[in-house]
Amino acid sequence: MGRLWRYNLHYFDDLAATDSNHRLPQQAALIDRWILENPPARGTGWEPYPTSLRIVNWCKWLLLHGVSSKSLLHSLAVQTRWLERRLEYHLLGNHLWANGKALVFAGAYFDGPEADRWLAVGLAILRRELEEQVLADGAHFERSSMYHALFVEDLLDLSNLAAAFGDRIPETDRQRWRAVLPSMIAWLRAVSHGDVLAHFNDVAQGIAPLPSTLTDYADRLAIDGQSPLPTAEKMLAGSGLVRLALGDAVVIADVAPLGPDYMPGHAHADTLSFECEVRGHRLFVNEGTSTYEPNAARLLQRGTGAHNTVVVDGADSSEVWSSFRVARRARIVASAISQQDASITLVGAHDGYQRLPGRVLHRRTWRLGTRCLDVTDELQGRFASAEARLLMAPGWMARLTDNQVSLEGPGGPVLLTFTGGSPTVEDAFYHPGFGSSERTQRIRATISGPRLVTRIEW
Repeated sequence: MGRLWRYNLHYFDDLAATDSNHRLPQQAALIDRWILENPPARGTGWEPYPTSLRIVNWCKWLLLHGVSSKSLLHSLAVQTRWLERRLEYHLLGNHLWANGKALVFAGAYFDGPEADRWLAVGLAILRRELEEQVLADGAHFERSSMYHALFVEDLLDLSNLAAAFGDRIPETDRQRWRAVLPSMIAWLRAVSHGDVLAHFNDVAQGIAPLPSTLTDYADRLAIDGQSPLPTAEKMLAGSGLVRLALGDAVVIADVAPLGPDYMPGHAHADTLSFECEVRGHRLFVNEGTSTYEPNAARLLQRGTGAHNTVVVDGADSSEVWSSFRVARRARIVASAISQQDASITLVGAHDGYQRLPGRVLHRRTWRLGTRCLDVTDELQGRFASAEARLLMAPGWMARLTDNQVSLEGPGGPVLLTFTGGSPTVEDAFYHPGFGSSERTQRIRATISGPRLVTRIEW
């Protein structure tokens, strides 16, 4: 089995499941079996990341149910000692953050000088990484709604832990965690379609808690989970993922860096892509993420062609390779937003295709009105071929007539008209989660000149 599958096997997430109290004997037996069959330093389960998540889940289970055994406590301490000497500074990001969280949980749960050191090391990691990983608009710096939601859950867990061990967690840390959560939850709501996460960069449904679940968790901790959504201007200046909402439509657009320059592992070549919902139903979606394995499917799903943007000369806007690598990458070179009474306009441009012989600059303008969305793509430079792609959410059906495409689906009739390009419709797949695919359709508009205008009316 692939590494991601094996990682999940060793997390012990079921210990913290909503109905876990119905399976206490089975869970205790599984913990005993894991200790017996996974001696220290052997196998996937002892890699730092799954060890970190397992430490937290074992601590939660002990605190929730008040059960323990000598072998369990001994193993938990050994795992924490092992982790402390193998912190993932070489990976940083969510891995190092998870290491820090695990040390804080174990350090708070146990007593003594060693536990005090775990707690101090963990808190130092979290202080530094919180400052590094949360952007001005409340976004997690990887610009993935899935990893953002996991980060929010971590902060809520830490706030919950602090309430249980108030004398162990400094007040400054408790206040810092609680202070950043409202803006982070608001950003997550802004880049979601209700409880469905938008697919920018690596996102798979069913891994992170739903936005509504996190909001409820925050409410139980007396943390505001219903803060106003960040403004489009603040999102453009912060993460670069921008929510435009007017009338019956919502557009979530990517005018963003791929992520941290030193850590683009979960990035896709999706610059200037967008998702759209009409009348409360998703209309256009990015293709999603079904695997982390280094295979053809992973490359295709990270590639530009799997996103609602423009492909030039068959190339990706950023050079994604292997499972978590990016070479030359697209950078945003211009962005602006303006609003009038009846419309919102967002503009972005990237230089990802300037590495090609024709040195193409892609500029895209979204103009959202009350009953239509105009998407204007301008290509400055020389190219042999270019096409704009739009992947429909499952449940919609397309009918092609001349230069128009009629859509029928849960959000009612939608009409697409293309000026400066010729559309075709093909069968395609949408990947909502790891190991899953759903049939849908994709519109591909061949661009005949330097400018394509796609009008979407509902």
